[in-house]
Amino acid sequence: MSIFYREVLGRDFRLRGFIPARDYPRGFVIAWVELVGFRANEKPGDKEEEDGVTADSFERVALVTGAAGGIGRAVSVRLAHAGWSVLATDLPEASCEETLRAVREAGGDGMTLAQDVTSTSGWKDVVEAIRDRWGRLDALVNNAGIEGVVAPFENSPEDAFDRVMAVNVKGVFLGIQTCLPILRERGGGSVVNVASVAGLVGDPNIAPYIASKHAVLGLTRSAALSAAADGVTVNAVCPSPIETRMMRALEKGMSEEAPDAIRTSIAGSIPLGRYGSPEEVASMVAFLVGEEARFVTGSIHTVDGGMTPH
Repeated sequence: MSIFYREVLGRDFRLRGFIPARDYPRGFVIAWVELVGFRANEKPGDKEEEDGVTADSFERVALVTGAAGGIGRAVSVRLAHAGWSVLATDLPEASCEETLRAVREAGGDGMTLAQDVTSTSGWKDVVEAIRDRWGRLDALVNNAGIEGVVAPFENSPEDAFDRVMAVNVKGVFLGIQTCLPILRERGGGSVVNVASVAGLVGDPNIAPYIASKHAVLGLTRSAALSAAADGVTVNAVCPSPIETRMMRALEKGMSEEAPDAIRTSIAGSIPLGRYGSPEEVASMVAFLVGEEARFVTGSIHTVDGGMTPH
Protein backbone atom coordinates (compact mmCIF):
# COMPACT_ATOMS: atom_id res chain seq x y z
CA MET A 1 0.00 0.00 0.00
CA SER A 2 2.79 2.42 0.94
CA ILE A 3 4.60 1.76 -2.34
CA PHE A 4 1.44 2.34 -4.36
CA TYR A 5 0.70 5.68 -2.74
CA ARG A 6 4.32 6.76 -3.04
CA GLU A 7 4.41 6.03 -6.78
CA VAL A 8 1.04 7.59 -7.58
CA LEU A 9 0.97 10.56 -5.22
CA GLY A 10 4.66 11.18 -4.59
CA ARG A 11 4.27 10.91 -0.83
CA ASP A 12 4.74 8.19 1.79
CA PHE A 13 1.62 6.92 3.52
CA ARG A 14 1.35 4.54 6.44
CA LEU A 15 -1.51 2.06 6.41
CA ARG A 16 -3.44 2.46 9.67
CA GLY A 17 -6.37 0.11 9.13
CA PHE A 18 -9.56 -0.61 7.21
CA ILE A 19 -13.15 0.40 7.61
CA PRO A 20 -15.04 -2.89 7.05
CA ALA A 21 -17.48 -3.05 4.16
CA ARG A 22 -20.40 -3.70 6.46
CA ASP A 23 -19.85 -0.30 8.08
CA TYR A 24 -19.81 1.66 4.83
CA PRO A 25 -22.57 2.04 2.21
CA ARG A 26 -22.40 -0.04 -1.00
CA GLY A 27 -19.83 -2.43 0.38
CA PHE A 28 -16.67 -0.40 -0.31
CA VAL A 29 -13.62 -1.26 1.71
CA ILE A 30 -11.93 1.98 2.78
CA ALA A 31 -8.23 2.03 3.57
CA TRP A 32 -7.37 4.32 6.45
CA VAL A 33 -4.00 5.82 5.79
CA GLU A 34 -1.80 8.31 7.54
CA LEU A 35 0.36 10.82 5.67
CA VAL A 36 3.85 10.33 7.05
CA GLY A 37 4.63 13.94 6.17
CA PHE A 38 7.35 13.95 3.55
CA ARG A 39 7.74 13.31 -0.15
CA ALA A 40 9.20 10.02 -1.28
CA ASN A 41 12.30 11.73 -2.65
CA GLU A 42 12.98 14.06 0.26
CA LYS A 43 14.21 13.56 3.78
CA PRO A 44 11.87 13.93 6.75
CA GLY A 45 12.02 17.50 7.96
CA ASP A 46 12.42 18.99 4.50
CA LYS A 47 10.07 21.93 3.94
CA GLU A 48 6.98 21.53 1.80
CA GLU A 49 6.95 25.27 1.34
CA GLU A 50 9.73 27.43 -0.09
CA ASP A 51 9.93 31.15 0.59
CA GLY A 52 6.21 31.47 1.18
CA VAL A 53 5.20 29.91 -2.15
CA THR A 54 3.77 26.41 -2.00
CA ALA A 55 5.83 23.57 -3.42
CA ASP A 56 3.21 22.72 -6.04
CA SER A 57 4.35 25.80 -7.97
CA PHE A 58 7.12 23.87 -9.73
CA GLU A 59 5.26 23.88 -13.06
CA ARG A 60 4.47 27.59 -13.07
CA VAL A 61 5.82 30.39 -15.24
CA ALA A 62 6.19 34.04 -14.30
CA LEU A 63 6.99 37.10 -16.41
CA VAL A 64 8.81 39.82 -14.46
CA THR A 65 9.47 43.20 -16.09
CA GLY A 66 12.13 45.64 -14.96
CA ALA A 67 14.07 42.61 -13.77
CA ALA A 68 17.67 43.76 -14.29
CA GLY A 69 18.03 44.65 -10.61
CA GLY A 70 16.33 45.81 -7.45
CA ILE A 71 12.80 44.56 -6.82
CA GLY A 72 12.53 42.85 -10.21
CA ARG A 73 15.61 40.72 -9.59
CA ALA A 74 14.52 39.92 -6.03
CA VAL A 75 11.10 38.76 -7.25
CA SER A 76 12.66 36.64 -10.00
CA VAL A 77 15.00 34.91 -7.56
CA ARG A 78 12.32 34.44 -4.92
CA LEU A 79 10.05 32.67 -7.36
CA ALA A 80 12.93 30.62 -8.77
CA HIS A 81 13.68 29.35 -5.25
CA ALA A 82 10.11 28.04 -5.19
CA GLY A 83 10.56 26.27 -8.52
CA TRP A 84 8.96 28.77 -10.86
CA SER A 85 10.31 29.34 -14.34
CA VAL A 86 10.97 33.04 -14.93
CA LEU A 87 11.17 35.24 -18.01
CA ALA A 88 13.04 38.36 -16.90
CA THR A 89 12.78 41.42 -19.14
CA ASP A 90 14.21 44.93 -19.12
CA LEU A 91 15.48 47.56 -21.54
CA PRO A 92 18.34 46.50 -23.84
CA GLU A 93 20.81 48.71 -21.98
CA ALA A 94 19.78 47.16 -18.64
CA SER A 95 20.98 43.58 -19.03
CA CYS A 96 19.17 40.85 -17.14
CA GLU A 97 22.09 38.43 -17.35
CA GLU A 98 22.92 38.77 -13.65
CA THR A 99 19.29 38.11 -12.82
CA LEU A 100 19.28 35.03 -15.05
CA ARG A 101 22.40 33.73 -13.35
CA ALA A 102 20.78 34.23 -9.94
CA VAL A 103 17.59 32.51 -11.10
CA ARG A 104 19.53 29.48 -12.25
CA GLU A 105 21.61 29.39 -9.07
CA ALA A 106 18.31 29.33 -7.20
CA GLY A 107 17.31 26.24 -9.15
CA GLY A 108 14.83 27.85 -11.52
CA ASP A 109 14.52 27.69 -15.28
CA GLY A 110 14.80 31.11 -16.87
CA MET A 111 15.41 33.25 -19.90
CA THR A 112 15.80 36.95 -20.59
CA LEU A 113 14.51 39.30 -23.26
CA ALA A 114 15.05 42.97 -24.00
CA GLN A 115 11.70 44.74 -23.78
CA ASP A 116 10.28 48.23 -24.05
CA VAL A 117 7.10 48.01 -22.00
CA THR A 118 5.60 50.99 -23.85
CA SER A 119 5.50 48.99 -27.10
CA THR A 120 2.48 46.84 -27.98
CA SER A 121 4.51 44.80 -30.44
CA GLY A 122 7.17 44.29 -27.78
CA TRP A 123 4.60 42.82 -25.42
CA LYS A 124 3.30 40.52 -28.14
CA ASP A 125 6.84 39.30 -28.82
CA VAL A 126 7.33 38.52 -25.14
CA VAL A 127 4.10 36.52 -24.94
CA GLU A 128 5.07 34.63 -28.10
CA ALA A 129 8.45 33.79 -26.55
CA ILE A 130 6.67 32.43 -23.47
CA ARG A 131 4.44 30.26 -25.63
CA ASP A 132 7.44 28.91 -27.51
CA ARG A 133 9.45 28.14 -24.38
CA TRP A 134 6.85 27.00 -21.86
CA GLY A 135 3.43 27.09 -23.49
CA ARG A 136 1.86 28.80 -20.48
CA LEU A 137 1.93 31.86 -18.23
CA ASP A 138 0.77 31.83 -14.61
CA ALA A 139 1.86 35.21 -13.28
CA LEU A 140 2.70 38.65 -14.61
CA VAL A 141 4.67 40.99 -12.37
CA ASN A 142 4.53 44.52 -13.78
CA ASN A 143 7.60 45.93 -12.07
CA ALA A 144 9.17 48.16 -14.74
CA GLY A 145 9.08 51.82 -13.78
CA ILE A 146 11.05 55.06 -13.79
CA GLU A 147 11.21 57.94 -11.34
CA GLY A 148 11.36 60.84 -13.78
CA VAL A 149 12.74 64.26 -12.86
CA VAL A 150 12.76 65.78 -9.40
CA ALA A 151 11.42 69.30 -9.84
CA PRO A 152 8.80 71.64 -8.37
CA PHE A 153 5.35 71.05 -9.84
CA GLU A 154 5.33 74.21 -11.97
CA ASN A 155 8.79 73.45 -13.41
CA SER A 156 8.26 69.78 -14.18
CA PRO A 157 9.14 69.20 -17.88
CA GLU A 158 6.38 68.03 -20.17
CA ASP A 159 8.57 65.47 -21.92
CA ALA A 160 9.57 63.98 -18.55
CA PHE A 161 5.89 63.73 -17.61
CA ASP A 162 5.11 61.95 -20.88
CA ARG A 163 7.94 59.46 -20.41
CA VAL A 164 6.97 58.62 -16.82
CA MET A 165 3.35 58.07 -17.78
CA ALA A 166 4.34 55.96 -20.78
CA VAL A 167 6.51 53.56 -18.79
CA ASN A 168 4.70 53.50 -15.46
CA VAL A 169 1.09 53.58 -16.68
CA LYS A 170 0.93 52.60 -20.34
CA GLY A 171 3.43 49.81 -19.70
CA VAL A 172 1.21 48.34 -16.99
CA PHE A 173 -1.92 48.76 -19.11
CA LEU A 174 -0.37 47.03 -22.13
CA GLY A 175 1.08 44.28 -19.99
CA ILE A 176 -2.24 43.33 -18.44
CA GLN A 177 -4.09 43.68 -21.72
CA THR A 178 -1.61 41.52 -23.66
CA CYS A 179 -1.12 38.84 -21.02
CA LEU A 180 -4.72 38.28 -19.92
CA PRO A 181 -5.52 35.90 -22.82
CA ILE A 182 -2.63 33.52 -22.04
CA LEU A 183 -3.40 33.69 -18.31
CA ARG A 184 -7.02 32.79 -19.02
CA GLU A 185 -5.97 29.78 -21.08
CA ARG A 186 -4.79 28.02 -17.93
CA GLY A 187 -8.05 28.72 -16.14
CA GLY A 188 -6.61 31.53 -14.05
CA GLY A 189 -3.45 33.23 -12.91
CA SER A 190 -2.12 36.31 -11.18
CA VAL A 191 -1.09 39.85 -12.02
CA VAL A 192 0.88 41.90 -9.52
CA ASN A 193 1.52 45.56 -10.29
CA VAL A 194 4.40 47.14 -8.39
CA ALA A 195 3.08 50.59 -7.55
CA SER A 196 4.38 52.68 -4.64
CA VAL A 197 3.33 54.52 -1.51
CA ALA A 198 3.57 57.45 -3.95
CA GLY A 199 0.22 56.19 -5.25
CA LEU A 200 -1.32 56.91 -1.85
CA VAL A 201 0.05 60.36 -1.09
CA GLY A 202 1.12 63.57 -2.81
CA ASP A 203 4.49 65.26 -3.33
CA PRO A 204 5.03 68.60 -5.10
CA ASN A 205 8.50 67.66 -6.36
CA ILE A 206 7.77 64.37 -8.13
CA ALA A 207 4.25 65.04 -9.38
CA PRO A 208 4.48 62.92 -12.58
CA TYR A 209 5.71 59.91 -10.60
CA ILE A 210 2.99 60.44 -7.99
CA ALA A 211 0.32 60.68 -10.70
CA SER A 212 1.60 57.56 -12.45
CA LYS A 213 1.42 55.43 -9.33
CA HIS A 214 -2.08 56.64 -8.52
CA ALA A 215 -2.99 55.57 -12.04
CA VAL A 216 -1.50 52.11 -11.50
CA LEU A 217 -3.84 51.60 -8.55
CA GLY A 218 -6.80 52.57 -10.73
CA LEU A 219 -5.71 50.13 -13.43
CA THR A 220 -5.29 47.42 -10.80
CA ARG A 221 -8.81 47.77 -9.49
CA SER A 222 -10.33 48.02 -12.97
CA ALA A 223 -8.43 45.03 -14.34
CA ALA A 224 -9.34 42.98 -11.26
CA LEU A 225 -13.02 43.44 -12.03
CA SER A 226 -12.47 42.62 -15.70
CA ALA A 227 -10.49 39.43 -15.07
CA ALA A 228 -12.23 37.97 -12.02
CA ALA A 229 -14.68 35.83 -13.96
CA ASP A 230 -11.77 34.03 -15.58
CA GLY A 231 -10.00 33.28 -12.32
CA VAL A 232 -7.26 35.88 -12.80
CA THR A 233 -6.41 37.95 -9.75
CA VAL A 234 -4.96 41.45 -10.07
CA ASN A 235 -3.36 43.18 -7.10
CA ALA A 236 -0.87 45.95 -6.40
CA VAL A 237 2.07 46.26 -4.05
CA CYS A 238 3.00 49.68 -2.70
CA PRO A 239 6.55 49.79 -1.36
CA SER A 240 7.96 52.66 0.63
CA PRO A 241 11.54 53.72 -0.19
CA ILE A 242 13.52 50.56 -0.94
CA GLU A 243 17.28 50.00 -1.20
CA THR A 244 17.44 50.36 -5.01
CA ARG A 245 18.99 52.43 -7.77
CA MET A 246 15.80 54.47 -8.02
CA MET A 247 16.10 55.74 -4.47
CA ARG A 248 19.75 56.68 -5.00
CA ALA A 249 18.66 58.73 -8.02
CA LEU A 250 15.83 60.41 -6.11
CA GLU A 251 18.13 61.27 -3.21
CA LYS A 252 20.56 62.95 -5.59
CA GLY A 253 17.72 64.70 -7.37
CA MET A 254 16.56 66.17 -4.09
CA SER A 255 20.05 67.28 -3.08
CA GLU A 256 23.08 66.84 -5.31
CA GLU A 257 25.30 68.10 -2.50
CA ALA A 258 23.89 66.04 0.38
CA PRO A 259 22.10 62.88 -0.78
CA ASP A 260 23.06 61.07 2.42
CA ALA A 261 21.25 63.69 4.47
CA ILE A 262 18.16 63.20 2.32
CA ARG A 263 18.39 59.46 2.88
CA THR A 264 18.64 59.92 6.64
CA SER A 265 15.66 62.25 6.61
CA ILE A 266 13.51 59.87 4.56
CA ALA A 267 14.45 56.87 6.67
CA GLY A 268 13.57 58.88 9.76
CA SER A 269 10.05 59.44 8.42
CA ILE A 270 9.45 55.68 8.35
CA PRO A 271 8.26 54.34 11.72
CA LEU A 272 10.50 51.28 11.44
CA GLY A 273 13.40 53.64 10.90
CA ARG A 274 14.92 52.30 7.68
CA TYR A 275 14.43 51.66 3.98
CA GLY A 276 12.96 48.32 3.00
CA SER A 277 14.84 45.68 1.04
CA PRO A 278 13.90 44.35 -2.41
CA GLU A 279 13.55 40.92 -0.84
CA GLU A 280 10.88 42.19 1.55
CA VAL A 281 8.82 43.41 -1.39
CA ALA A 282 9.41 40.11 -3.16
CA SER A 283 7.89 38.32 -0.17
CA MET A 284 4.60 40.13 -0.71
CA VAL A 285 4.67 39.46 -4.44
CA ALA A 286 5.34 35.76 -3.78
CA PHE A 287 2.29 35.61 -1.54
CA LEU A 288 0.05 37.33 -4.09
CA VAL A 289 0.96 34.92 -6.90
CA GLY A 290 0.62 31.88 -4.64
CA GLU A 291 -2.31 29.61 -3.93
CA GLU A 292 -2.90 31.20 -0.53
CA ALA A 293 -4.00 34.41 -2.27
CA ARG A 294 -6.49 32.97 -4.75
CA PHE A 295 -9.33 34.91 -3.08
CA VAL A 296 -7.36 38.17 -3.00
CA THR A 297 -7.98 40.52 -5.92
CA GLY A 298 -8.35 44.22 -6.58
CA SER A 299 -6.45 44.98 -3.39
CA ILE A 300 -3.56 47.26 -2.51
CA HIS A 301 -0.80 45.99 -0.22
CA THR A 302 1.69 48.34 1.38
CA VAL A 303 5.21 47.19 2.23
CA ASP A 304 6.26 50.41 3.88
CA GLY A 305 7.46 50.00 7.45
CA GLY A 306 4.41 51.90 8.67
CA MET A 307 5.05 54.93 6.48
CA THR A 308 1.55 55.51 5.08
CA PRO A 309 -0.46 55.31 8.32
CA HIS A 310 2.16 57.45 10.12
